[in-house]
Amino acid sequence: MPAAVQPHVLPGADAFRLRAGSFSILVLRLLDHRPEAVLPALGEQFRRAPGFLRFAPLAIGLDELTIPPQEMDFPRLLQGLRALEIIPIGVVGGTPAMRQAAAAAGLSTLRPAGVEVAAAPPAAAEASAPAEALPPPAPPPPASAPRRPAMLIDQPVRSGSRLYAEGTDLIVTATVNPGAEVIADGHIHVYGPLRGRAVAGASGDTEARVFALHFDPELIAIAGYYVVREGLSAAPIGRPAMVRLDGESLRCERL
Repeated sequence: MPAAVQPHVLPGADAFRLRAGSFSILVLRLLDHRPEAVLPALGEQFRRAPGFLRFAPLAIGLDELTIPPQEMDFPRLLQGLRALEIIPIGVVGGTPAMRQAAAAAGLSTLRPAGVEVAAAPPAAAEASAPAEALPPPAPPPPASAPRRPAMLIDQPVRSGSRLYAEGTDLIVTATVNPGAEVIADGHIHVYGPLRGRAVAGASGDTEARVFALHFDPELIAIAGYYVVREGLSAAPIGRPAMVRLDGESLRCERL
């Protein structure tokens, strides 16, 4: 009988799997293109909040810049960000020429899922037939993203740990120790001592809040606005408290 034919298997085919993923990352929206203006200001922010999002991936937002791409010093900016222990992974927005300059410095172009990045406009045809203007299509109804169940943690969050509740609330029924970081796109509830860092509304939800039965954090942040321990002198330290965003200020209230 003829021998069975074995299928060809690529070397290392069982060593990995590629899967699409969706992640929330911070965006550094550049309002000034000069590294000498951006880097010292960033360094001061991180000095006031040591360890806050250290080694976190970060995208560079280009939509606010109106300069020619040759004036943007991407290599110097990237060197300065890495010196601050920030990990730039790509750019968002900007013109095709600006994104091309970023790519030359090793930065990929990031885009939200399902959104196409505008390419350079094609050359106009030599002649084109006149076309009638069509009425604009009706806007589609807004799609409401399904709400995820809250992430529940019933063990102490140890120093150096980082928990992220993507697209939902985070509930911790134990201690958040100093040096630990809890992050949520929604609210954060800590039914125990909050002694580490808490970041609510991480994807920009300004209605997110932080609740703690024993309020004594290193840092509190909501939708990108934050305050460190030294700025909480008037807060009810050691007592039940709630923190919410009021304009561009964090307001801490006793429960």
